[in-house]
Amino acid sequence: METTMTAIEMTGTVNEQRQLELDDALPIPGPKKVRVIVLYSPLDELREEEWLYAAARNPAFAFLRDPQEDVYSLADGRPLDDQA
Repeated sequence: METTMTAIEMTGTVNEQRQLELDDALPIPGPKKVRVIVLYSPLDELREEEWLYAAARNPAFAFLRDPQEDVYSLADGRPLDDQA
């Protein structure tokens, strides 16, 4: 007999004792036995601020500092009206 399983994706942190601490409470009542699959990057991932800092100083994007690349202003476009 095959058992159907439901997956829940959540984030968390592995602490110094190598225990998983979830960022939020699980949406299932317990106690209940579960199977856990942990996905992680072997490299420490950069925070968004670190990515932005690195991209701002990357010579590949130096052309964006050229005044000719400034083709938009605050007067361009229309305000977004998501009420419609």
